Amino acid sequence: MKTRRNFLKLTLSAIPLITLKKLPDAMLNNQLPNVLILGDSISIGYTPFVKELLENRANVFRPVFDDGKPENCAGTTKGVQNIERWLGDTKWDVIHFNFGLHDIKHVDPVTGENSSNPDHPHQADLKQYKKNLKDIVKKLKASNAKLVYATTTPYPDKTNGPLRKPGMPKKYNEVAEKIMKKNDITIDNLYDFVLPRMEELQIPNNVHFTEDGYKALAKQVADKILEKLN
Repeated sequence: MKTRRNFLKLTLSAIPLITLKKLPDAMLNNQLPNVLILGDSISIGYTPFVKELLENRANVFRPVFDDGKPENCAGTTKGVQNIERWLGDTKWDVIHFNFGLHDIKHVDPVTGENSSNPDHPHQADLKQYKKNLKDIVKKLKASNAKLVYATTTPYPDKTNGPLRKPGMPKKYNEVAEKIMKKNDITIDNLYDFVLPRMEELQIPNNVHFTEDGYKALAKQVADKILEKLN
């Protein structure tokens, strides 16, 4: 089985190597709708497969750096700072987005680096997460795109990497879902999709997924996007 790093390196080569400020005409099929995927490394993992599933149905993009590497949209703090740059000048028909997994993790309050100390704060606590997400949603709605919010996926009680306490995705999802319902935004419930299949789809002791896991997520995401396009 490929390591996660090698897997992402291979699959991400399928993503257009462009920035989103102004998409070159050569990258667009002007007969197809434009779809933007925003999210953390989980979305980075499923985006190439979504692109395959929607081939000849939609132009699918996500933020990338000038060197072509995919940009991790991370948490809502980064989202507030960068959402306008990610939207760029392109007219998006559908935007599928998620924030939460990075907000949940604990960080050193002095350095801002990832932390395993339970006394250190979340990157964005529930109150800040709510405020940030409202700001992001306001700007996304101004784009006039049809919006789909993906709930944050579950993870094992013990994971490698920075501390993420058990049960937090459910709490953050509850906050996010209230905001989405108030704004009449479609919810793609990836949390409920993954929860009964964690052992099948997820890497052990990890928030990330196997290749088959990302393919399964991609099918769910692609179906939700098609619902909005239709």
